[in-house]
Amino acid sequence: MLGNWGKSVGAWWLGAFAAVAFARADVAAAEFRFDRDTFAFANQTVFEYHEGHASLRKSSATKKDAYNRHCFVMSRTAAQFKKFARFEARSAPLDDALLAARIRALTRHAAWAEPLPENQRIVFPGYKDLKEMSKARRELVQLNIGHGWPSYFRISNARMMFQDGTGYQEKTHTRLNAVLARGKLFVAFLTTYPRFTINHSVLIYKLKSSSPNPGVDRYLVYDPNHPELPRELTWSAHDRAFSYQKDWDFVGGFVRIYQVYGEPLQ
Repeated sequence: MLGNWGKSVGAWWLGAFAAVAFARADVAAAEFRFDRDTFAFANQTVFEYHEGHASLRKSSATKKDAYNRHCFVMSRTAAQFKKFARFEARSAPLDDALLAARIRALTRHAAWAEPLPENQRIVFPGYKDLKEMSKARRELVQLNIGHGWPSYFRISNARMMFQDGTGYQEKTHTRLNAVLARGKLFVAFLTTYPRFTINHSVLIYKLKSSSPNPGVDRYLVYDPNHPELPRELTWSAHDRAFSYQKDWDFVGGFVRIYQVYGEPLQ
């Protein structure tokens, strides 16, 4: 009797350990990775920038096929691929027509919907991840993830004129942390309205585990203008404000953040 009981307990602990291990593996597999889950190409800016200050491009430098004004589209679609797509690298790639149809089918999923189970996801054969596919089939991907111009007419853009106080930004900071804590992604609208040193969309995917300064939260960001490396967004509890990393296209410092694609009409 004791021997059988001991074997049962041992089997139970072994099963529990395996369940925990598999759960952790699932969580790890679900994590957003910059080197895997972002586009290989960049959203090009309409203006030329020098130390973050915009100026009109010279006509000779403007290309008819320039891929610009797609920061909202790229941020949204990166989240959709993470939630609704599955890649099968060992299978043969689709032809252009079939691949285009699958990309369009994926973008029709509501960006705020819950992630699909693996067996219900849209399959993209021939590539190991979004980074590889968007590098190999760049133009086709660009043509089928959506137009950029509708982002200028989003109803939720009006928030920048009415909800610009520190209280609203504190609520946004709390919401951001809650979204990331649930393992989800936060697509953000960044603006400095009415000055417009930045008017842009990015995908915030991770809160850094530690910060050298108390009261400062640092976040990793996928910025469609910068496909090479993650960028950093910072929250200061003292200033009750966000700030964004300086680069060639932004002077750096204070920005206001608004969540987009987190729910309908947002």
